[in-house]
Amino acid sequence: MADNQFEGKLEEFSYALGLSISSNLLQSGVKNIDALQFLAGLQDTFAGNKPKIPMDEASLILQEFMTANNDSEALKNLEEGYMFLSKNIENKGVFETESGLQYKILKEGYGGFPTIDDEVKCHYHGTLLDGTVFDSSVERRQPAVFPVNGVIQGWVEALQLMPVGSKWQLYIPSELAYAEQGAGGLIGPNATLIFDVELLEIV
Repeated sequence: MADNQFEGKLEEFSYALGLSISSNLLQSGVKNIDALQFLAGLQDTFAGNKPKIPMDEASLILQEFMTANNDSEALKNLEEGYMFLSKNIENKGVFETESGLQYKILKEGYGGFPTIDDEVKCHYHGTLLDGTVFDSSVERRQPAVFPVNGVIQGWVEALQLMPVGSKWQLYIPSELAYAEQGAGGLIGPNATLIFDVELLEIV
């Protein structure tokens, strides 16, 4: 239990609700809000006050704002990804396939190669271009098992090129990852992704 910083259960519940709502908003892709106006909307609703904006108009405002922000972020991510990949391919040890997937071999492997129909066990660590970690079996200390054809296209291609026991760093352009739709939360539209992938075994 948390330290008793609240004067009663209602305060504690209200704060916990605020944490939950804000976490859900971040997962939905909302990065910034005006906290005072957000609280004003909450207060008007719970107090039964007449809202400053009719509900149908509020829904339209939300939709338009999210679409505009998404389009702006998509263009920014696309440009940043292109610039990164065009410079990255000049680095020693970085290779590029016909699809645009880039990779660097961190550790050689000497086992068999997975096929599209296999299941594999991997350790991986995924980051955005700025180093933000969005998913990591390494941090969870638990390898992941999944079908080769059940992951993003960049992974599908790379896994079939990797012998068991190898560890590669993958640089995956957005069209081989989650493209324009992104994956919610940290992975925005048109995001280029970086993964350290260690192929432990074919299951």
